[in-house]
Amino acid sequence: MTYETLLVERRGGVAQITLNRPEVLNALNEPMYRELSRTFDDIAADPAVRAVLLTGAGRAFCSGADLARPRQTPEGGTLGDGVAETMHSLINPMVARIAALRKPVVAAVNGVVAGGGVGVALACDIVIAARSASFIQVFGPNLGIVPDIGCTWAVPRLVGRARALGLALLGERLPAEKAADWGLIWAAVDDDRLMAEAEAVADRLAAGPTTGFGLIKRALLASEGNDFESQLAFEAESQRIAFNTHDTMEGVAAFLQKRKPAFTGA
Repeated sequence: MTYETLLVERRGGVAQITLNRPEVLNALNEPMYRELSRTFDDIAADPAVRAVLLTGAGRAFCSGADLARPRQTPEGGTLGDGVAETMHSLINPMVARIAALRKPVVAAVNGVVAGGGVGVALACDIVIAARSASFIQVFGPNLGIVPDIGCTWAVPRLVGRARALGLALLGERLPAEKAADWGLIWAAVDDDRLMAEAEAVADRLAAGPTTGFGLIKRALLASEGNDFESQLAFEAESQRIAFNTHDTMEGVAAFLQKRKPAFTGA
């Protein structure tokens, strides 16, 4: 498959996806939305891929939506109608695919991440950022628009309502180390160690119980909307699935035999 906006390569069980529009700080455009959706669909269907590493080319992870691209106004509608329709049909399905993938997704944030790029990063499961990186919500104070691509869902759940409002209303840069301290991301690491650290995490996840990881992701997502008893029931049904997998049987056997498990992802 050829790509206009991405670089996609395989390393063992890891698929590495690089946002590849460095001349515009990897700004999101229509071809990138489509290629990300298609790539995550392919990964979901490929049992040989057991983890994903997402990063950006050049000096940024992603600067958000490409504001220079022309926007379509539907016949008889407004500019806002066109934006909303594009979000419903193209942008939202893309970020939903990242979040819903039943395999672990690691983001290596290599520089500035702004606007909708924050939503793309936070749709990943483990976010590791270079210390020089920063997160910025430019939507409101700079443009008068609402944070999107999942930002209004993810940010308050990760850092709380007060901090989410401060970030959204003031548009101040949040340095990577503070983002880690606040719980927005997993870790901030030295710039020259970013890819090595992220690759090590992705490799570790790719060697793990893939189905079990997918069940964990689903259970934690479900907990956001469940009461305690409903979540207990959800856990029980998740364990029903997990204990019927090869990897859980292997994990139990390895535990009892005091050896390292050899997971296959099945």
